[in-house]
Parts: sequence; C-alpha cells; structure tokens
Amino acid sequence: MANKRDYYEVLGVSKDATEDEIKKAYRKIAIKYHPDRNPDDKNAEEKFKEAAEAYDVLHDPQKRQQYDQFGFDAPGGFGGFSSGGFSMDDIFQMFGSVFEGGGFGGFGGFGGSRGNSQRKFRGGDLRLKVKLSLQEVSTGVTKKFRVKKDVTCPHCHGSGAAAGSGAETCPTCHGSGYTIQTKQTLFGVMQTQGTCPTCHGEGKVIKNKCKECGGDGVVKGEEVVEINIPAGVADGMVLTAQGKGNAGPHNGIPGDIQVFITEESNDTFVRQDRDLIYNLLLDFPTAALGGEVKIPTIDGKTLKINLEPGTQPGTTKRLRGKGLPAVQGYGSGNGDIIVNISVYVPKTLSREEKAALETMRHSDNFQSDKSTKQSIFKRFKDYFNN
Repeated sequence: MANKRDYYEVLGVSKDATEDEIKKAYRKIAIKYHPDRNPDDKNAEEKFKEAAEAYDVLHDPQKRQQYDQFGFDAPGGFGGFSSGGFSMDDIFQMFGSVFEGGGFGGFGGFGGSRGNSQRKFRGGDLRLKVKLSLQEVSTGVTKKFRVKKDVTCPHCHGSGAAAGSGAETCPTCHGSGYTIQTKQTLFGVMQTQGTCPTCHGEGKVIKNKCKECGGDGVVKGEEVVEINIPAGVADGMVLTAQGKGNAGPHNGIPGDIQVFITEESNDTFVRQDRDLIYNLLLDFPTAALGGEVKIPTIDGKTLKINLEPGTQPGTTKRLRGKGLPAVQGYGSGNGDIIVNISVYVPKTLSREEKAALETMRHSDNFQSDKSTKQSIFKRFKDYFNN
C-alpha cells in the first residue's frame, strides 16, 4: 500500500467534500485522462484507473467511513482498479451514470460511447502538408484540397447492407453491444463487461452485405476538402481539421485531418516569432544628412519614417504592431517590424566623387573615435539581447 496515494488527494478534494463535489472532481479527472482522449498512453490509463478507484470508495458512504477510520488497512481492503484487477469496460459499466449527461459525449472524434450503449466505429485520420506564404500567414487563408479518402458508400448509404435488406439484432449480445462474463476472483464472484465479439460493439450484424463496399459502408473515393487556416501560424505547427478525414464504417464517426504547416522563405522579411526583421541598406548621404525613407509592410503597402542626421550602421527602428498576429488570440496584439539599418558603401567611385571624399577624409566630422565604435557595438549587443 506504500505506493498508493490518498484518495482525497487523487481527486483533489477535501476530506469534508460533499458527494456532489466528489462526483464533479472525478468527472473532471476522468475526462482529462479518458482513454479515447489519450490513446496508447499507459500513464493516462493508470491515472484514469486511480481516479476510478478513489471514486469507488469515496462516493460510497460505507466505504468512505471505513477509509476515513482505517485508511487502506480497512477490514476487507478496497478494490484496486489501478492494480490491474479491473478492465476499462468494468469501470465504464460500474460508473456509467457518472459519464452521462455531457461527461464524454462532447468529445469530437472519440471512438463512440462505452458501457451500456452501442459502439460507433471511427474513420481513420489523414495528413496534409500545407506551404504558406508570409502574406497568407499574416491574414489567414482557406485552402481547398482534393483528397483521396474513404467515403460513405453511395449504394448502401453507409449501412453496409444490400439494397432491400438491413442490419439485424446481434444474436450474441441481443443488441446491447456488450457481453457479461462471470469470474471467480479473490473477492468473490465478479461480473465483468466486454465488447461483444460477434458485432464488435455495434449491437447489429449484417447478413446480406452490400456488394460495393463488402458490408463496411465505406469505399475508396475522392473529396474536395476545405480547410480554414488561422492567421499567425508558424512553420512546424500542426492543425486538426475535425471530421474531415476518412468516413467511419457503418455511418460511424469521421476521422480528422492533421494539417502540417510549412512556410515559404520571403525575400523581404525574416520572421522572428511575431516580429518581422527588415534589413535596410541606407545610402551614405541619407545616413549623414538624415531624411525620409520608405519601409515595406507585409500587406504590400509602405510606411515612411524619418531618420535623424548621422544615423549609424547598426541602428534599429521598431514599427509597433506592423508584424504578424498571434494565433487565434494566443498572445496580445501584433508583432512589430524591426528595421535593421546598414550603410551602403559603393565599390566604385567617379573621379569627382573620389576628390570630394578625399577632401572630407581629413575633416574632424569624418574621424571615428573610440566612443563612436563603442556606441555601434552597444547597439548591436542591445538588439541581440532583446
């Protein structure tokens, strides 16, 4: 028992919690670690069983009283869902009422309800890779794709049965979708519930199958899928288009499409999260005299900014709110355009230009000193540290 956690701690409730508070706490944890939401996740499965075990004790007044008095050493002990003595179907059967009324039915794409209702099959997921321009990232975009996928059989309309026939009640489970087995355990005779092996949980069987789909209710086909991609997505993100994947057998639950985002390189900007870096190559006269320059924006327009006389290489200007938006509100406001200023030095000069520069070479205003060099270095350092 040393490895067991206190049942109140498992559910996150106080020792004087009401029955309603215990039920709500259990439903919250069960939804979080539900096996349909965490497929093939053994850790989530154990937490799900641990919560079920805690609820089994605390929602029962007699068991709760024994636990409060004796802890895990109560006479007869307690069940032990998390020890492997019970299956998932046992838990759903025993606590089915806790999951009703919005407990798990709201999860889009889960493999159907469990316990005392018939199962619905879920279609498989698909994957798509989408390459976006920076402009599309900025505004969001709707893309259309022609996708090869499982579609509902047009001949039987997804039922899987041949024309003029239909599904019949499963003779093994009599339509319930599950079977009950009686087992002898250390705690006495226990009844366990499992998926019906004949109908696989549907509660119905098809004897006269549709020849087009072989009774599956789905066939291979193509479909034009429209996917809305929100503004602000980034390279490497994966979006889920729910219900746009393969059709589910026998009019079941459709799968999803996983959309993998990639970004095209941009000739004007370098993306840095929500900020856009623009490298401005400034001519020497404007750097020295100051003046107005035009800065491009992501929407194709330009912004005019004024530069002070004596603008140094390495100077940065930040245009607030002109960058990329946050994805679906995750973040506040747009990013910025950061203008990095470099000064262009021509490689060739005319005779007159050389003469003019030779005259300026010896002017005090054209002599660099240590403080100027340190100032330029500091601006570079400050930029990369921000």
